[in-house]
Amino acid sequence: MKTIIKTNKAPAPIGPYNQAILVGNTLYTSGQIAINPKTSELELDSIEHETALVMNNLKAVLEAANMTFENVIKSSIFVSDMHNFSKVNTVYGTFFNDENAPARETVEVANLPKFVNVEISMIAIK
Repeated sequence: MKTIIKTNKAPAPIGPYNQAILVGNTLYTSGQIAINPKTSELELDSIEHETALVMNNLKAVLEAANMTFENVIKSSIFVSDMHNFSKVNTVYGTFFNDENAPARETVEVANLPKFVNVEISMIAIK
């Protein structure tokens, strides 16, 4: 059985999907982009700010499922320009300990929703 995870501390979905789905003790988050949940506006000031907002949105979704970044076992990062990889990686890395960081891939894509520069999704286990 699946449980829909919702929080107003992360952006509402912009399509026919949910912020996350919990199946048993495994959480599957939808990709988050740099939408400020308080204003519903995109914040694309810099790739660092954009990545931090994405990660904070994911933190809110994890917390809604009673989890933290410690529970994350897999991340998927999509970037519009691989030249931004090191900047995204630096911000992303501040949310994890090196000893228990999750598995991850980073993929450059042609376009992302609303033409943002980064989108991240995660899988976490209680």
